[in-house]
Amino acid sequence: MFIVLLKYSAPLEQIDYALPDHRAWVEKQYERGLFLASGRQVPRVGGVIITRPMPRGKLEALLATDPWCEQKLVKYEICEFEATRTAPELMKLNEAVLQG
Repeated sequence: MFIVLLKYSAPLEQIDYALPDHRAWVEKQYERGLFLASGRQVPRVGGVIITRPMPRGKLEALLATDPWCEQKLVKYEICEFEATRTAPELMKLNEAVLQG
């Protein structure tokens, strides 16, 4: 699995202007079953995305299609991890534990 930290590299006015396109892109990733959770950081300096397991190269290629990335409005920090334990209500989402 991955935690992706988005850091804004442009003023909030530019971020907000491109927000509808970014939201549509995020929604598409949920529909494809790739994202598990996402939202703004507090304070609003960027965002966070938690993904299902996938090859890192696939994730990097996917992030490159984010309108915010295409417009150079964000930078990404990708943290890969293996969830060895989850709350019971998340067990169905944790492929690492199910395969173990």
